Amino acid sequence: MSGELGSDVGDSEEYAESMLTSARSVIRTCLQVRPFEPVLIVTDPDSSTIGRALYEAAAEVTDRTLMMMMPTSHKKGSEPPDYVAELMRKQDVVILATKSSLTHTKARINASRTGRTRIISMPGISELMFSSGGMTADYNALQKEISGFTSIFRRKRDVRVTSVGGTDITFSIGAKWRTDDNGICNRPGQVMNLPSGRVFVFPKEDSMNGKIVIDGSWEGHLLEEPISMDIENGVIVNMSNNQLGGEISAIFDEIGKSLNKSKAGIVKTVAEFGFGMNSRAKVVGNLLEDQVVRGAAHFVFGDNSAYGGKNNIGLQMRGVVLKPNIELQDIDLVKEGKIIARRK
Repeated sequence: MSGELGSDVGDSEEYAESMLTSARSVIRTCLQVRPFEPVLIVTDPDSSTIGRALYEAAAEVTDRTLMMMMPTSHKKGSEPPDYVAELMRKQDVVILATKSSLTHTKARINASRTGRTRIISMPGISELMFSSGGMTADYNALQKEISGFTSIFRRKRDVRVTSVGGTDITFSIGAKWRTDDNGICNRPGQVMNLPSGRVFVFPKEDSMNGKIVIDGSWEGHLLEEPISMDIENGVIVNMSNNQLGGEISAIFDEIGKSLNKSKAGIVKTVAEFGFGMNSRAKVVGNLLEDQVVRGAAHFVFGDNSAYGGKNNIGLQMRGVVLKPNIELQDIDLVKEGKIIARRK
């Protein structure tokens, strides 16, 4: 009996220590919090264990640490209470460890507009993900590796993605590759999701053609059967005749009803493409974790207005492709899910 109890206590202590180790990584490595900086941790009852670990780690660095608990009545997509929004504007560092994302709220936007506050968000993160998944990556090493891609991407515009699942798609890039999703959030005004570790790009409008087969996850849900999409001139023109394919089409079609014909025709735009670099992440059915899995590809569908695109519908959905091959002209970036980044 006492042996079993001792084991439970040991496991409990080990678990608490793993949570604190991850929290220290967020505070000291990702955010690089300094002793004079005020830190606000916003959490909720679903994520309170993570919130407490972050509070403890922050308090080791600065005595200007505050934790706010969101009310249980808070609904997905709604603004946080006014007093939380006001506090967010007055901090150097804000950490959002909540079940629902607050990234797109006015409260977050207003905090960023101060030009002072840097923000890390971890919507929907579980304790298991926090203590053992992509969160536990060596973010300094990840930043160095991702920055090394800058020279590879230069002056190369044509991309082809294939996979054993049936993906075969080509497109040209419409903007510079983004290489700043590396986990290091140490500059005023920065906003970053954790876990991090991906590179991504805006496909040039009208340039994408072929087939995409999503076989990993869709919107943070593991797939029992793949979703196949035929793409013409950057827009989905045909989708799998299964339940999920029908549901996705119905969502886009409903949005299209309120738009004129030309706008309705592009609601199913492929808005973004990227691939993961985080070796500690796994496809677990969480949106943030799945898209940073090392060697997995992801496609974003819907609104591309953040890149200056025409499809301003206020909705994005994304899916993950497993073990892709990604070619950038004469460079093999990824081969069967392995990052290689070398000339053919």
